[in-house]
Amino acid sequence: MGRGKKKSFGSKGRGGSHVNGERKRYKKFEELARDNKSFRKYYTTQQIVSEDEFPELMETMRTVLPTNFRITGSRQQATDIREQIMTEFVPYIRKVRIDGAEIEAPHPLPWYPNEFGWQFSIPRIALKKSTELANFHSFLVTETEIGNISRQEAVSMVPPLLLDVRSDHIVLDMCAAPGSKTAQLVEALH
Repeated sequence: MGRGKKKSFGSKGRGGSHVNGERKRYKKFEELARDNKSFRKYYTTQQIVSEDEFPELMETMRTVLPTNFRITGSRQQATDIREQIMTEFVPYIRKVRIDGAEIEAPHPLPWYPNEFGWQFSIPRIALKKSTELANFHSFLVTETEIGNISRQEAVSMVPPLLLDVRSDHIVLDMCAAPGSKTAQLVEALH
């Protein structure tokens, strides 16, 4: 592009790809094959598991993860947020039916201190798109944006707990982004 010329994308900021001027429609998550020849080849070459176990590995890798989040325990309002989830959202969600099916309400992870770690069996994409769960999704987004909640996989919550970090410790965190474990470690230091 030359100097002073603007590139026109023609999509008016709505995203998505275009083929011959037509907007490409994306498949629903449930409709995606979640299989890839190169992916299979890579993992069979690694010989992580035997040929007999490989189909089970692939099926496990296709498992949709639940939605997990952690209440920021160092915040003054942490117990209020936990109580709001328990008294307002959990009872409401227990009554919700999606496509006629009952869904499991969010519940505290039994091993996380003070009931500040939570799990919701519904996948993040379904939580985001469900009109029945719009208020809960909005609550999670708002509380995440202001730092009261962190969206974090349950398995990522474990290492900081096992370290048993205390305020007199010095910690060098060499974990990868986005920084959920780091934030959890900082909470433990304060």
